[in-house]
Amino acid sequence: MNHYETVFILNPVLSDTQIEETVKKFEDFLIKNGAKMVAKENWGLKKLAYPIQNKKSGFYHLFEFAAPGEAIGPYELEFRRDERIMRFLTVKLDKHAVAWAERRRTKLKSKA
Repeated sequence: MNHYETVFILNPVLSDTQIEETVKKFEDFLIKNGAKMVAKENWGLKKLAYPIQNKKSGFYHLFEFAAPGEAIGPYELEFRRDERIMRFLTVKLDKHAVAWAERRRTKLKSKA
């Protein structure tokens, strides 16, 4: 199983219920396809660097997970099909990135 990280931006006109529903949909999709969730983060509403679909802000979310390689294709296809998603990026993490993400999570927990 490889480690991955996905950041996606949701449309800012969605209600809190719709946002939770969308995030849950993608989390369930990963788990159904054999992935193990490592971390989830809600970064909230942020201003975009440039307009996307005539929107100047979006709701950012981060998923960190371990999954088999064949699960990523259908996962990204699902992002492309969902009109609530404005942008997404999935990155495969190497051992150094996994260690860095672990340190980052630990630091965030200690601040809270």
